[in-house]
Amino acid sequence: MWDRNLDKGVERTKTRPLAAGEITPTQAFTFLGLQLSAGLGVLTQLNWYSILLGASSLSVVTIYPFMKRVTHWPQAVLGLAFNWGALLGWSAVAGVTNWSVCLPLYAGGICWTLVYDTVYAHQDKKDDVTMGIRSTALLFGERTRPVLAALSASSMSFITYAGFLNGQGPLFYGGVALATAQLARVIWRTDFDDRPSCWKGFVGCGWSGFWVWTGTLADYATLLLTASG
Repeated sequence: MWDRNLDKGVERTKTRPLAAGEITPTQAFTFLGLQLSAGLGVLTQLNWYSILLGASSLSVVTIYPFMKRVTHWPQAVLGLAFNWGALLGWSAVAGVTNWSVCLPLYAGGICWTLVYDTVYAHQDKKDDVTMGIRSTALLFGERTRPVLAALSASSMSFITYAGFLNGQGPLFYGGVALATAQLARVIWRTDFDDRPSCWKGFVGCGWSGFWVWTGTLADYATLLLTASG
């Protein structure tokens, strides 16, 4: 809602319902209220530790839409918000968060978000300059490829370290290896001056998450089979 006037000046986003005038701010606010109510309903089913931890993320979620107006690092703030589940998920299951494992996982998620959302932001960089929107895509510029390579390496390293601390098995690390290869492929092949290529790269980054998830799931399944046998 906060970005509707900015969205009007960006080719890719000007047809969004709110920017195009297809829905009113009141309607959008009502829909947001329904979503927040549903989220609150889920949150209140958890333990008090998790409820407080989940509620503490609201400050980051609230300020994120404004960040593109004041800093070239809105993607970092998005990473802080999007990856809060790395902290909350553990406490929801175990009662409290194991910070020694979850903080590296959280850091890995933040670096991953910086990668995929920078690729995403390159789609709109020409319009962003006109509208005064800031992003890591504009900040990194011609250095985007090496910077994203470093961020990808950091992301996978943090996730690997979290897995090590949590005692993950070989299948987990196999998933991380495939995720690393996928990110390398995206960074190598994406033309950051071509909008369709950036979109394809953004989608490709999602597959890296799929491989980490698959490796984790396979590792857990192996653990269960071993325990039952």
